Amino acid sequence: MDLSYTPQEEEFRARLRAWLAMALPRLPARPSPDDWPARRAYDLGWQRMLYDAGYAGVHWDSSPVLRLIFLEETERAGAPYVGANFVGLLHAGPTIAAEGTAEQRARWLPPILRGEQVWCQGFSEPDAGSDLASLRTRAWRDGDCYVVTGSKIWTSHAEVADWCELLVRTDPDAPRHRGISWLAMPMDAAGVTVRPLRTLAGPAEFAEVFLDEVRVPVAHRVGEENDGWRVTQVTLSFERGTAFAGEVVACRRVLASLARAARDNGRWDDPVLRRALARLEAEFRALWRLVQWNVSEAEATGGVPGAGGSVFKLRYSHARQELYDTAADVLGADALDLDRPWVPDRLSALSYTIAAGTSQIQRSIVAERILGLPRGR
Repeated sequence: MDLSYTPQEEEFRARLRAWLAMALPRLPARPSPDDWPARRAYDLGWQRMLYDAGYAGVHWDSSPVLRLIFLEETERAGAPYVGANFVGLLHAGPTIAAEGTAEQRARWLPPILRGEQVWCQGFSEPDAGSDLASLRTRAWRDGDCYVVTGSKIWTSHAEVADWCELLVRTDPDAPRHRGISWLAMPMDAAGVTVRPLRTLAGPAEFAEVFLDEVRVPVAHRVGEENDGWRVTQVTLSFERGTAFAGEVVACRRVLASLARAARDNGRWDDPVLRRALARLEAEFRALWRLVQWNVSEAEATGGVPGAGGSVFKLRYSHARQELYDTAADVLGADALDLDRPWVPDRLSALSYTIAAGTSQIQRSIVAERILGLPRGR
């Protein structure tokens, strides 16, 4: 498999680098992590700059390789991350682009690209754990609407979202993977209650969402009724396949900073620490090659990442935790100071083996879909 870039792709990289060098100094100061309305405005403002420059649609309208170059270059330049736009740009938007009708694409994709709307993800539930297919939020038909009752948890950016990609059970008597539908729910609908959740890492990036007979038009269903599990696999393939690509670049930048810090504070003299840093450098180089491989595979199969995304997600989650554990070794006693660099990131890294599908789930996917092993009983 060819992992090199074509002259046209390198030209795109050079053009993007030049634009980033011009655009980034014009950005306002980043808001406080706790000020979510300000963070929403900041993230949407950045998205509007991308839109005006012609880069907003790279996640959907460009090849997977150009998407990868975009993530690589924006991360290397220190550009803002997608932030509150994460679900819309990297999950819901690509899913609607792949599975939505022409009317749905025309309705929802342009506002996301222009930086006008924020989406959240209503998948996880309090009683479902990692077994997403056991969700209980119920939706029944009433004329041209679904009436939805239930609750969701760990709903990313729900407190500032306009729309929610929502999984509901539309046929409680069907086998559990076959009675699910994927809906787009307006967050200002009557019956929606949002309760922010503050995490160990500090800012409240998640929320509980309670749904009390919320009416969602049938026209907001993406895919067929009871076919939501298949549509969800498309969403999850984007979440696990390419959404973390920029973070690999960020981790390599952190690794270089750790090596410099270790030289400055004398920790570099420890051969065990030096070996740990070297092994992590090799790990993240390999992960970047895996990202390239997954992107090349997606290019050849219609643009949707495959099961190889689970291989990446599994290893990346653990590598990220190892990176910030090593950061704690470099910091020493300062690793307990939340105001020090890397300490909040170490706390957030604890969630990576759970978020976007636990490591146990990823191992099952790899075993069944890649290795061809029988499904566990």
